[in-house]
Amino acid sequence: MSNGQSFGQTNESWSGHSAPFTALQETPILSLLQPSHGERILDVGCGNGELTAKIAAAGALPTGIDLSEETIRQAKQKYPDMNIQVENACHYRTEEPYDAVFSHAVLHWIKDAPTVVQSIQLALKMGGRFVAEFAGSGNTAILITAVREELNARGYKWEGLNPWYHPTIGEYANLLEQHGFRVSLAQHVNQFTPFKPGVRKWLNSFAEYLFSGVTPAEQEVIMDAVEKKVQPQLMRDGQWYLDRSRLRVVAVKESGNTV
Repeated sequence: MSNGQSFGQTNESWSGHSAPFTALQETPILSLLQPSHGERILDVGCGNGELTAKIAAAGALPTGIDLSEETIRQAKQKYPDMNIQVENACHYRTEEPYDAVFSHAVLHWIKDAPTVVQSIQLALKMGGRFVAEFAGSGNTAILITAVREELNARGYKWEGLNPWYHPTIGEYANLLEQHGFRVSLAQHVNQFTPFKPGVRKWLNSFAEYLFSGVTPAEQEVIMDAVEKKVQPQLMRDGQWYLDRSRLRVVAVKESGNTV
């Protein structure tokens, strides 16, 4: 296992789904996938299909799945010749197994990690590889901690409000091993990156989760308090930053389902 840390701007749009990019080498996890001609590759959480299209451009035969019907509709409009489907990753099954399964910026939205890992394992050929990147332990921890503290101070319960699954390297590697994978790479990458829209935009983007049950007026008060609390840590020279943490994993299916 390896640990990495970087400081600089990324190409991601952290809406919780797929992120655009301009070249394969600018998306490290896609470079780790190394798609090759004729390979059948499943893209879990394909979103707008941009990464799926890059996989296809390498000569592979990708299938993209995503839970969002609207996102898939848009992806099909943009890439009418690609195989893109509305599917739940936790319950996806295939008759013909894949050479590889790929996922980018999606798995932190699926709290039932054992179920989705089982689906991925069943979708792979023996010896097939699983390559993924998603938010890991410590992702936006400064903001999440501040939100929790402000909610608790006003008598709101934090339990059940956090929508994300942010495992450590050890937790996720262990989960993969339990499902018959050999983990060949597990990397934690910290990215303290500029976020031009600002903290308030981030809070508003996830308000339906973080402030569920809170009146709109009270939400504004809490967001004001959170913004002031995190400013010393997340603002530098008038620029807002986010403390992002990513997990990158590469694993090979070595045995049948063991759980």
